[in-house]
Amino acid sequence: MVDVGVGPKPTNQILVSGYPLKQILKVEAATNMYAGRLVIQGTYDDDVTVAGVYALNSMAVGWLGYEDTIKKHRPATVDTIYLINAQAAVLNGGGFVLVAALQASQGTLKKGDALVMGTSGCVKKAAVATAVVASGTTAVTSTSAQPTITATGTYGADGPIVAYAEETVADIAEIVDIMVRSVI
Repeated sequence: MVDVGVGPKPTNQILVSGYPLKQILKVEAATNMYAGRLVIQGTYDDDVTVAGVYALNSMAVGWLGYEDTIKKHRPATVDTIYLINAQAAVLNGGGFVLVAALQASQGTLKKGDALVMGTSGCVKKAAVATAVVASGTTAVTSTSAQPTITATGTYGADGPIVAYAEETVADIAEIVDIMVRSVI
């Protein structure tokens, strides 16, 4: 099948275009478990909870789906919270566009901006990585007196990029929907 691209934001569904991989996983805790939110592994491999701000052991495993969840376990609308123990579709694999939740007060986002995990399963604008090397007043007279800069790991402090904005969104002081292209 050929995708025709990104269209308008859909009503009462989160998948806009593309073909994500789908897993059916159990909602372990209902807090902020809305369709389109990032989720992390819960206690067991078949459990999920809403993702929080990136931490070493909290890598997002996908996006909480909606229309691919069977009706028995699906909330009435995309704006209704999932119940504990619901068997929910979790979308991942990258290359698809969905409606996600943008964390409040992110400034104006433009189409193409990189996004990382925010609070409550939302995405937020990725910060530009910076490094500061302290300087002193003493002249450096040898190579061995140079400051040592050590960087480890492969992600910045905000974790890996999880999506790219597919629309421009003005600064809003509350959580809003945003179409994103997933890379997870």
